Amino acid sequence: MAGLNQRDELNEPLGLATPRSRRPIPYGRLALAACAALALGLGVFLAETDDRLGGEPYAVASIERHPFVPPPAPAPAPAQDSAANASAAPGAFASSSASQVEMSSGVKVVRGGAAPPPGSLIIAVPEAIGLHLAPAPDKRLVDKSKYGLLPRIGADGTRPSEAYARPAMLSAKLKPGAPRVALMVGGLGLNQAGTLAALSALPGAVSLGFAPYGDNLERDVAQAREAGHEALLQLPMEPFDYPANNPGPHTLLNELSETDNLDNLHWLMTRFVGYVGVTNFLGAKFTADSAAFSPVLSDIATRGLLYLDDGSSPRSLTRDKAAGLNLRAAFADVVIDANQSPAAIEAALLKLEALARANGSAIGVATALPVSIDHIGRWADSLEARGLALVPLSAAAARAPGPAAQANP
Repeated sequence: MAGLNQRDELNEPLGLATPRSRRPIPYGRLALAACAALALGLGVFLAETDDRLGGEPYAVASIERHPFVPPPAPAPAPAQDSAANASAAPGAFASSSASQVEMSSGVKVVRGGAAPPPGSLIIAVPEAIGLHLAPAPDKRLVDKSKYGLLPRIGADGTRPSEAYARPAMLSAKLKPGAPRVALMVGGLGLNQAGTLAALSALPGAVSLGFAPYGDNLERDVAQAREAGHEALLQLPMEPFDYPANNPGPHTLLNELSETDNLDNLHWLMTRFVGYVGVTNFLGAKFTADSAAFSPVLSDIATRGLLYLDDGSSPRSLTRDKAAGLNLRAAFADVVIDANQSPAAIEAALLKLEALARANGSAIGVATALPVSIDHIGRWADSLEARGLALVPLSAAAARAPGPAAQANP
């Protein structure tokens, strides 16, 4: 019976079961089979990949050729030693040929047909830093008014001049204590094309001043802050030739009462949010009148804003009033485009640079004219190469009052 040959594994005493016979494992044959498979796989890999580098890491990249239009030949220059050239032009951007880059990098590049490196230039571009300013409005830092949201100091002591500021990020390539330059370009918000041109041409560390009369101020300021620019509100103030030269509606005027001027000030302050401070637009007559100017500066101080005196009037009382009002103030050293000729703008920028080297820092102001934006943009981009740091206005606003601004000739 078949059942008699079955084992009762459940009832058998432990250790008494009849041992089963085992067949020996052919380890030698298995090892030979594994070696053969490995050799076959390696042969297939070499055939498919054509790896002649003995297992060294390498990368394969396709090189596409595009039509090249050579630039105009430069004007001949006197022959000079290369080291002398480097020291004579500290602001020049460094560039290298493809062969120089390959030799210095230690990377072996194998091209089809042993072709040499192309003759194109490799230009080093600093890595872009993603920077986003604090969202605006910060609910802690606004008061509701009949005109809209007014800035205020938060219950925890936070000031709009701090919360909405751009941090001063200094390149590691700069020496410690490198001279600092701050720039404020005003007149934004009135013309969409001009505003977009400034945003595309100016580095984020350049602070931007917005007039209070634009149709899309909230959008324009938001775009500027998204690009990393600090925003300032430009306050229209009475010039000596008013009303022939009228800055616009709600201008702060000497003849108005304190109440009326503050009412105008608050209307102006509610045009947009997220600004670190305010600056005068015109105002040579207003800023020279203590009775009219002092209440305005006091209100600005109590709201935690900084004030930039654009340096256009030597009679301004900002320096006399700021300390007593506990007002954080900044004072422009150079008006970049008082004379709008390209040569005068370049001279003013060099003057600003010289003041920064002599005093450790300097502030320049300009208007968003196409010629000004063009020259300032190129100059600002080359500052680091010449050993200067471009910083936002808020980083320069804490320094002591300096001499009156020097307009370019």
